[in-house]
This record gives sequence, C-alpha cells and structure tokens, in this order.
Amino acid sequence: MGARVARMFRNFNLENRVFRELSKEKPRAAPRHAVTPPPSAAGSEAAGTAVDPVNQRSDRLLSHLQSVYVESKDPAAATAEALTEVTQRDKEAERRPLRFSLPGDPYGSVELTDVPKGKLTITEALKALSSHQHQPQTWTPEKIAQEYSLDLKDTKALLEFFIPFQVQIIPPKTETAKQIKAS
Repeated sequence: MGARVARMFRNFNLENRVFRELSKEKPRAAPRHAVTPPPSAAGSEAAGTAVDPVNQRSDRLLSHLQSVYVESKDPAAATAEALTEVTQRDKEAERRPLRFSLPGDPYGSVELTDVPKGKLTITEALKALSSHQHQPQTWTPEKIAQEYSLDLKDTKALLEFFIPFQVQIIPPKTETAKQIKAS
C-alpha cells in the first residue's frame, strides 16, 4: 500500500510539471573559440613564406643523431646471465660438509652433501638448538658457531629468538578437569 501512495505523489500533476519544464527558455551554448584554418600544403608551397620547422631537415641535428650509439639487451638473456653468475658464485664460495641430516628423504628434496659456510640446513639448525637446550654448558654459542662455521652474532640471535621445542602446560581453571602430568 505504501508503494501506491508513493506512486500517486510521484505522478501527481506530472503533465503540468513536464510542460512547465519544456516551456522554460533553454540556456545558450557557450561560443566556440575562433580557430584559424591550418595553411594548406599547396598554398604554402606557392607562397614560399611559411616554413615548417618540424619537417625541415637540419644538418646540425642529423649529425648529432648519427653520433648516438644505442646498445640494447634482451631482458630474458640478462636474467639467464644473472642466474649463471649466482650459481658460479655459489660454487666458488667456501663450502663445508654436512654435519647432520635426517635419514631418508623426508621432504622430497635432494639430499645435500655440503652447504656454504655461514649457512645451516633445517635439520642442522634443529639439532644445534636441541643440543643447546639440553646441554647449554657444553653447547655454548661459541662452540655452535665454530662447529657449523657460523658468525657468532648470528648464532647468538638464533639461540635467543628461535625456540622451537618449548612446551608450556597451562593449569586448568577447575580441579575436576583432566591435566597432562609433567614427567
């Protein structure tokens, strides 16, 4: 019912409103800018007075253009060259034999035999972290850095900020809830 009432008010006196709008004087359009027609090609040749500086041949500019040398390279070839440089640099970098690896092929990756100095595999990092966590007096940051050919600053940061095996048992709020007993 509300739609009917709204339609009645919308259509009320519609014809009178339309005639009133149509009978209003329309606004005049803005005057166009006066444009001089471009000189025709035939007229400029006959007169000889108009010179087109864009199409005119300039010996000075032509000599400058002949002295320019442009060398371009294919971006795909440039990236291939960069990849070969990186692989050659990795081969040239000092490498150390792998200290620890998981038996088998757990992640479907190629088994490594050596790694660059200053880097660790995930298994080596986990082994070093667990050794330090279980025996911090024996496995000091200095010894870990020496064993795995790492920077001492990086080793200290690794031991401080990367804690993968920390289990926290939160006590239940009620005494009737089951709780895992620490062994």
